[in-house]
Amino acid sequence: MKLLWTLLFLYSLNICALEVDIHELDSLSKNGQQVVSTWIDQSVKKTENTLGPLKQTTLPIYLKPQYFAFEPVPWATVKRSNPDGVELHIDRYASLNAFTKDWTLYHELSHLYLPLFPYSAFWLSEGFASYMQNVIMRDSGVITQAQFVQRLDAGFNRGRLQSKTKSQPLSELSADMWNQGAQQRVYWTGAVFFVEADLALHQQGQTLAEIIKAYQLCCRTARSSAKAFIKDLDKLSRSSIFTSLYAEYKNRTDFPNVTKKLINTL
Repeated sequence: MKLLWTLLFLYSLNICALEVDIHELDSLSKNGQQVVSTWIDQSVKKTENTLGPLKQTTLPIYLKPQYFAFEPVPWATVKRSNPDGVELHIDRYASLNAFTKDWTLYHELSHLYLPLFPYSAFWLSEGFASYMQNVIMRDSGVITQAQFVQRLDAGFNRGRLQSKTKSQPLSELSADMWNQGAQQRVYWTGAVFFVEADLALHQQGQTLAEIIKAYQLCCRTARSSAKAFIKDLDKLSRSSIFTSLYAEYKNRTDFPNVTKKLINTL
């Protein structure tokens, strides 16, 4: 625990404002520019309130405004570079309220707190982002605790359903999930991994968010193996929580069971 709190204290001393660089903002109307820049700035602040400041000092956001869209952010992806950025395909006419309630940007920003993994470990990165998007939205008041529980439970149900037809070992399926259309099982099994880790950390008086904050300072690299990442989290938490769960999850073929009652304790 001493190591963790020392790192978090040092982290607080090294905080510097993140510069958000929004590309193609001028392709929007004046009102659209105001709406989108406000939404992005607020989303970054909400994410940092939960996970702490990003290690990088500049965050490029690449806008792809759409004239016809059925949701505020129909598609987005992380752009791994130096620095890492986010590409957002957006409805140019969406309101600030609609953007704020959309989960996508919180998901993509969460990815930036973890390094790039090999494809076989993408269940970790997608699971972390799928869990953390809901934590960030709950922590910032975008959704309620009841909605937090409901959204996670709904995701787990989708993952459980797909597990009936996509039953390969998780690491193997993760490497081929796009070809197989297995995102539901891969994303949400990974999310349960981090829910279970967070539950175990709570028993020690810690949280996953605290561990990830400390990880930014001591250990975050551009790329990492899954094993190195897991080892770092165990070191920071002074536990074997992550190693034990990783050994259980990496080759599992079923979908784990976490009740709504347990989720509600987070």
